[in-house]
Amino acid sequence: MSQNKISAVIITKNEEANIERCLKSLNWVDEIVVVDSGSTDRTLAICSSYNCKIVKTEWLGYGKTKQLAVNSAKNSWVLSIDSDEQVSEKSAKVIRNTLANPKHNAYKIQIKSFYLGKLIKHSGWGNEFKLRLFNREKGNYNNNEIHESVVIDGEKPKIEVEFFHYTYPTINKIIEKVDKYSKLQAQELFDKGKKYSLFLVPIFVINKLFGIYILKLGFLDGKEGFILANMSAFGVFLKYIKLWKLNNK
Repeated sequence: MSQNKISAVIITKNEEANIERCLKSLNWVDEIVVVDSGSTDRTLAICSSYNCKIVKTEWLGYGKTKQLAVNSAKNSWVLSIDSDEQVSEKSAKVIRNTLANPKHNAYKIQIKSFYLGKLIKHSGWGNEFKLRLFNREKGNYNNNEIHESVVIDGEKPKIEVEFFHYTYPTINKIIEKVDKYSKLQAQELFDKGKKYSLFLVPIFVINKLFGIYILKLGFLDGKEGFILANMSAFGVFLKYIKLWKLNNK
């Protein structure tokens, strides 16, 4: 295996609306690995048309499913990308140049996220860097159900690479994701034995709303920032009432 070669890894389930945009932006990598957890739409057909290596699995949680994708790659260097993300054109050259003589085992890249079609520059999203480029022989994903991350020693510097993240294109998609993630978060808290009084929930909700809209300058993102802050606060509300329900079965 050559360190200069790179495998892009993606996990999918019913992502026909996003996956082709993602795959088109990866036409410069040496391999694309897709781990799919039961798509029933055209996701796999689109992936096949781009000669992706496809691995099918049941859903294992974010950490374990992403690790399966990494384990299925043939190259040492891995670029982890979500199906609703797109690599900017200038980033391919930066990554290639970085891997020609890598000084570190992992690198962080900037995530530029869109919300209802608008690029969010504040709200806690405006300066977001995540570890997405790494040598899998030096570190890998943890097993977390959610909040997964790459565990790897050494410095993890930022490089001039950006992903465009089209995460919440419609109100329906926002509601769907808020419901999904609040369920996973509630289960995570329940598994840790956490309990909270229902009377504390309004405090958590207000703190979230105030934190995003005021402290993190969400108001500068306009109407989309207002919606983002309120839907994030609603997600906190759902998380804690779902936890309350789990604790009172």
